Amino acid sequence: MKKTFKALLPAFLILLIMNNSVAENHENPLLKPFNTLHQTAPFEEIKNEHYLPAFKITIEEARAEIQQVIDNKEKPGFENTVVAMDKAGQRLGTIRKVFFNLNSAETNDEIQKIAQEVAPMLAEFSNDISLNKDLFERVKVVYNQKDKLKLDAEQQTLLEKSYLGFVRNGANLTEEQKVRYREISAELSKLSLKFSENVLAETNAFEMLITDEADLSGLPGFAKEAAAHAAKSKGKEGWLFTLQFPSFGPFIKYADSRELREKIYRAFTTKANKGNEYDNNELIKKIVDLKHERANLLGYDSHADFQLERRMAETQERVLEFLDDLHKASRPVAEKDFAEVTEFAKELGFTGKIQRWDWTYYSEKLKNARYGFNEEEVKPYFKLENVIDGVFGLAKTLYGIELKENKDIQVYHPDVLAYEVFDESGKFLSVLYMDFFPREGKRSGAWMTSFRDQHLKDGKDVRPHVSIVTNFTKPTDTTPSLLTFEEVTTFLHEFGHGLHGMLSKCQYSGTSGTSVFWDFVELPSQIHENWAYEKEWLDLFAVHYETGEKIPAELIEKIVAAKNFQSGYMSERQLSFGMLDMAYHVLTEPLSEKPAELEAKAMAPTELFDPVEGSMMSTAFSHIFAGGYAAGYYSYKWAEVLDADAFAAFKENGIFDKETADSFRENILEKGGSEHPMLLYKRFRGQEPTVDALLERSGLK
Repeated sequence: MKKTFKALLPAFLILLIMNNSVAENHENPLLKPFNTLHQTAPFEEIKNEHYLPAFKITIEEARAEIQQVIDNKEKPGFENTVVAMDKAGQRLGTIRKVFFNLNSAETNDEIQKIAQEVAPMLAEFSNDISLNKDLFERVKVVYNQKDKLKLDAEQQTLLEKSYLGFVRNGANLTEEQKVRYREISAELSKLSLKFSENVLAETNAFEMLITDEADLSGLPGFAKEAAAHAAKSKGKEGWLFTLQFPSFGPFIKYADSRELREKIYRAFTTKANKGNEYDNNELIKKIVDLKHERANLLGYDSHADFQLERRMAETQERVLEFLDDLHKASRPVAEKDFAEVTEFAKELGFTGKIQRWDWTYYSEKLKNARYGFNEEEVKPYFKLENVIDGVFGLAKTLYGIELKENKDIQVYHPDVLAYEVFDESGKFLSVLYMDFFPREGKRSGAWMTSFRDQHLKDGKDVRPHVSIVTNFTKPTDTTPSLLTFEEVTTFLHEFGHGLHGMLSKCQYSGTSGTSVFWDFVELPSQIHENWAYEKEWLDLFAVHYETGEKIPAELIEKIVAAKNFQSGYMSERQLSFGMLDMAYHVLTEPLSEKPAELEAKAMAPTELFDPVEGSMMSTAFSHIFAGGYAAGYYSYKWAEVLDADAFAAFKENGIFDKETADSFRENILEKGGSEHPMLLYKRFRGQEPTVDALLERSGLK
């Protein structure tokens, strides 16, 4: 039976929904207006039992709002159709953001269970829109007269995005095909959630308790203290190490015990590949096959063809050529890097063949020997609070914005800090949440997200609520949070994403902030990492947490000198992930081999080590199986080309040059996805980017 909004929503039902909604408002904080400062989410009032009723009610409200667009008796126009659709379902969108952001940053068994129930409901609702023939006809009428409508650039972008959103989500399918499309969408939504849940469960399941202090040999003081604190927090004696990166990373890098390095390495790299209830191999096959089938339904040979149609790269051939070109430039340098570490390990008395759990250990020792650079020497100058001051100060210098903590803004966990963001004139720009430390309810890694996107509503600029989530080194009973240099660059990276959201100056939610082509979204994040290597910036905030001494010039010189250490190896490693991603998604037939077999072949061109039985990237590769990076992981390297070229403009004019910063803000950060990214980039840079700046910066040229 054909499913339409009219069939679902006769007038009496719409009234009933609205009445029920009013009744529920008295009990459910998600359904009341957020009477908080800046209308932020009232986290302290929200309970798990509020989510499901709120989703059910607001999904039906959104249906009613879409139905109003369909029933509009006026001739289809840009405002009454395209803009009306962009505005529809805002309450649902708010609840969706709150719930799924917490499912990533502060989840539990109950939230995960709700997510599994809600995901197919949302997929069905989304399909009810994209597969609605009457709604698509209205959009098509507007799209077919786009050249006569005198739309500005952002309006043209929104119209094209809306029209292609229907086409690329099945609007032109037969009724029989639409039924199958719905089934695929619902199943993918559940499988992706399950994949992520399995990775988190496997991460939390491993603990390595050390009771003999001799086994801590080689570990710096900060790592031992953090491990002792972790053990104590769980009522255990000794030193506790986990697969959370602030724990795993220092152990694999510094621990002298090769046996224990191997143990924790194998645990880290076999996540969701143990044949147990959390194994992701079968999920990978299902996800890959369903995405392939969906692409075929829509008329594409592969999922990569489907995805790349709306990317700067445009085609899989161009992506594969891009990855191969960088591989050719990186491989000789990577082999040299590998040989150097192997030889250095032998000089230190290592016999046999270097294995993956040896690499970081000996690589770090070589870096220390060559540049005098070691993490323990650097960390005391990167107290988290000082780094916050440095990053916020950089934003003020470049873009004139100021961030002020406000403890009256409700947060979802005691660790979370909330800030108000203001421009130079004191005008409010955004709320920013900062969630720094790992915990069992938070997935690993670092990311930026939002609880509310910037847009115009009734002529008023609705400002965004942005969140940055990381898993940085936690403070202990005696030591504050001291960041590694890598964590400092991660902070700058995610804050760059945050600036893209916070400084947005667009008309519509569908074009604002980070709503850009996937291979453009990393430019604002990656360009800001460059300041981590600039003495002028480090001098402004990096002081010893105990003595207050400014970071020594010679230490900064070591940081800069070590910048391209193992750059060939690191480039090959990143390229291997992009190659693996593409290998899954260029398939034109269902996945016929085991994921481990496909992975081994895909990553073979970049491989330097012997394989380790049971170790897999794929089963924990949440970026492509539970995130939005399928056929898009190459975008990190793609954006490196953009950011190296863009930062060259700052280097030419001065790293704090206001005119250059203003241009980057006005042409990139404020514009969101309002125009094609290459047009925006050329307005800032005056030309298209070339790979030369990246090769030179990385020491690959």
